[in-house]
Amino acid sequence: MGMQLGGHIPDEHDDSGYKPMAEINITPFVDVMLVLLIIFMVAAPLLVQGVPVDLPSTSAGKLSQTKKPMVVTLSGEGRLFIRDEEVTRTTLVKRLSEIRAAEGDTVVYVRADRKVAYGEVMEILGRVGDSGYARVSLLSQPAPRAGAAVPAPAAGERAASALAQRPGAVVGN
Repeated sequence: MGMQLGGHIPDEHDDSGYKPMAEINITPFVDVMLVLLIIFMVAAPLLVQGVPVDLPSTSAGKLSQTKKPMVVTLSGEGRLFIRDEEVTRTTLVKRLSEIRAAEGDTVVYVRADRKVAYGEVMEILGRVGDSGYARVSLLSQPAPRAGAAVPAPAAGERAASALAQRPGAVVGN
């Protein structure tokens, strides 16, 4: 049972009961505006690039970016590598100086096999410093997890493995 307040119930012959709704429902409009406001609030900081400045032009070339990290490796057999290129101990300083002149100063990472004596590693570190690189770091292997079995190092390996006490340790300046 329905009830209508005010007015009479129109019948099928009476068109006077039909009145178009002249009100605007603004709820969907407000919802859309709030969504657009949130989108613009999130996107606006991404569009800001800073203070607009008219930069001068220069004839200087761009600084070259290092394609690969600079890694000097001393293998267990005593072979010496710069990245993937094998070099001798006498040509190490010259080759590093050439790479530094071509690519610029960067961090040099020195890796050495745990079988290599500490004195040989220190000699390589000194030669890397002689080539002009100011930042030299030693790379180590992350330590195994506490639950895994760890083989005991031999007496000669204890000094070399002291550099790798922390997981992912990089020793250097």
